[in-house]
Amino acid sequence: MIKKNIVFWDKLNLEEKNKILIRPYLKNSNSVSKIVSEIINNVYQFRDKAINKYSKIFDKIEVKDFSLNLKKISLNSLNISRDVEDSILIAFKNIKLFHKLKRKLDYEVEIQPGIKCSQLVLPIESVGLYVPGGSTSLFSTALMLAIPANIAGCKNIVICSPPPISKELLYVSKLCGVNKIFQVGGAQAIAGLSFGTKIMPKVDKIFGPGNVYVTEAKLQVSKSFCNVDIDMIAGPSELLVLSDHTANPEFIVSDLCSQAEHGSSSQVFLVTSCKKMAISTLSILLKKMNSICNSNRIKESIMNSKIIYSKNMSECINIVNRYGPEHLIIQTRSPEKELKEIVNAGSIFLGKWSPVSVGDYASGTNHVLPTSGSVNTRSGLSVLDFQKRINVQKLNKRGLKNLAFTVQTLAKKEKMMEHYNAVKVRIDYLNSLKERYDI
Repeated sequence: MIKKNIVFWDKLNLEEKNKILIRPYLKNSNSVSKIVSEIINNVYQFRDKAINKYSKIFDKIEVKDFSLNLKKISLNSLNISRDVEDSILIAFKNIKLFHKLKRKLDYEVEIQPGIKCSQLVLPIESVGLYVPGGSTSLFSTALMLAIPANIAGCKNIVICSPPPISKELLYVSKLCGVNKIFQVGGAQAIAGLSFGTKIMPKVDKIFGPGNVYVTEAKLQVSKSFCNVDIDMIAGPSELLVLSDHTANPEFIVSDLCSQAEHGSSSQVFLVTSCKKMAISTLSILLKKMNSICNSNRIKESIMNSKIIYSKNMSECINIVNRYGPEHLIIQTRSPEKELKEIVNAGSIFLGKWSPVSVGDYASGTNHVLPTSGSVNTRSGLSVLDFQKRINVQKLNKRGLKNLAFTVQTLAKKEKMMEHYNAVKVRIDYLNSLKERYDI
């Protein structure tokens, strides 16, 4: 457990450093894969019948109609508390404002005389959004998924979430312009969205985090023949706090525990250039472990986590970039200075007044983020993930003539003679007309 020691980074060899930063492996991965494969195959064969069967088994509830038509639901009829409603509306406004700025617009450019190229940005027509349930309805995820889908212009937006569906999730779904919501969770929901059934529509792309079964199902359907894409494979939650001597250890402990709360496989780190900060944080953390809510879940998560001390801030930053956390909090005297050196992180929170909680709910950024080191190449969810881009090019006679030699030379060199001929036949035709090319 974390109480055994603080890691003195400068005293470790390369092998020991690599071991410290390894992500915790999920248990029973072969078993999970086999169970999910069976669920997917059964849903493919028996569709709604299989979905109903697995809902009874896994959700311990019999749903007479797992399709809810949001058109028939009035926001005023949902009867949620005023405080929750006001908070949802503030979060909605902030998330919408931030994500609107990330829209990619169509553009056209004249590459050279007679050659115009353009990009069409179109929405993905049909998307399925998975909102985790379980012990509580995580309706905040619906905001993070449905708002950018709506801004992108997706025509058919559906939500799947384990039953029973909360009033808050219904409110958020209706507010965000979702067409339908299905009371279906787990791998069977992912399979239903992938293949389509009498009740559930087939979608083009599936979004949203979930447990190991949902994650495995997304992975399997994305590799299958059903022609469905997914946003990303989201693993256990991660947080790394980077600090110097100016940080507040009480704040650090609260941040570590808030992310550990996501689940026993979550991983949290403190990386600090101040030995006193490492000791203070550890002391406060150990005292808090016995009093916090969800303490068993958090204790298991802390087992996978470390407090790392290196007297050199540059080395601390190297650790951050090497690990590539999903969430990064920078609690230093001048966090903007350290920010300039960060190249690998999913979402960054600057200063002691910026807990990850604000990004999880209402600051405006998205909480669906890459994990497991994939921040090296992937970004957090945005409007762009709900769009596709189509390239268009138009040449006139002059444009083709000016580019013909270049294209023919390259095609000939690659021995692609029909590519060569597709240009040659047009040039020969133009030459036969004996007319100008400037039209």
